Amino acid sequence: MTTGRRDGSPDARDPGLQPERTRLAWRRTTLSCTVAALLAVRTALHGGATAAGITVCALCLLLWLGFLRVAHGRVRSLSVPDRPRLLGPRQATAATLCTVALAVCAAALLF
Repeated sequence: MTTGRRDGSPDARDPGLQPERTRLAWRRTTLSCTVAALLAVRTALHGGATAAGITVCALCLLLWLGFLRVAHGRVRSLSVPDRPRLLGPRQATAATLCTVALAVCAAALLF
């Protein structure tokens, strides 16, 4: 029976490039979220600043900071040489809610 491991033991792990690909995916997603937040700020301030525009703009920035915190923690956890810890349900929920709420805020700015 072959284990597919480098040293043959079931505990040894060769993750290959998977952690690097995941780390890059989190960075790309963070960059996309940053662009969306900046476009929301630009849209909110275009044609004069209103109270509603500034409120939505501030909310977009807070959501962006929340997503940035989750993403940075995930990127840091993937940089360990051993097996990285799994993404917890709280972090996954926070990242999902920040992303969806940012999309809703951006859509609200368009209408």
